[in-house]
Amino acid sequence: MPTFIAPDGTRLAYRTAGSGPPLICVPGGPADSRYLGDLGGLAAHRRLIVADLRGTGRSAQPADPSTYRCDRLVDDIEALRAHLDLPRVDLLGHSAGTNVAVQYAARHPERLRTLLLVGPSTRAVGLEITGRTRRDLARLRSGEPWFASAYAALEALTEGAGGDPEAITPFFYGRWDDAARQHHSAGRPRNEDAVAHFAAEGAFTPNATREALAVCPAPVLLLTGEYDVNSPPRSVAELAALFPDARLEVQPAAGHYPWLDDAGRFVAVTEAFLARHG
Repeated sequence: MPTFIAPDGTRLAYRTAGSGPPLICVPGGPADSRYLGDLGGLAAHRRLIVADLRGTGRSAQPADPSTYRCDRLVDDIEALRAHLDLPRVDLLGHSAGTNVAVQYAARHPERLRTLLLVGPSTRAVGLEITGRTRRDLARLRSGEPWFASAYAALEALTEGAGGDPEAITPFFYGRWDDAARQHHSAGRPRNEDAVAHFAAEGAFTPNATREALAVCPAPVLLLTGEYDVNSPPRSVAELAALFPDARLEVQPAAGHYPWLDDAGRFVAVTEAFLARHG
């Protein structure tokens, strides 16, 4: 597995898959990047360069836990770009990793050719996703056999009444089957320090980030699933409006991992976007 040295001396790993023009991928979690797989077959068109964020996967744990903070991770992605000797990059982020990708776009717009945000978080720009928005979306799944218990847990969580986060997992998948269960188990964050420090005080500067994104020249694709309670289409549309050149794609019948729910559609949309702006 190839590695490089981050600005603070931490040795970080990344994996590559496929061939073609490079696409740097930032996972969410923070979790082992293996849950991204080959992004539904996108590796048949692009050379995926998938980062293991510090302290996850095969990357080393830093001496200073504060460097797990989201804004500090931007420096690691820039170091990876320099290590690869890429003047400009196509950058994909998923879930929490989109906060890193968005802040990269704000700080290094001259290094960015395109930006792809899959199941994006809105924390970096300070957009609140209300409990009502999540519950309204979740009710689209009312015909599912697991709905009653999962929805009760979602109500409790969004209303601040406790609730089991694991119980709402079916809402994150277009199909809650054995493959989804295995994927969820493999993709769970393992480094508690990385999770705890990711959104620590100072990790996000929403006003400054919004101002920078308003003049970001790179084309942006925001792709979310029709059923994604983590990244509801209504909220992702608000995020898209912050960019001057953005396209919103809502994948039908998909959850938070759209490349699993319909790989063919996911690859067709993302590759068409990259080819158009390559």
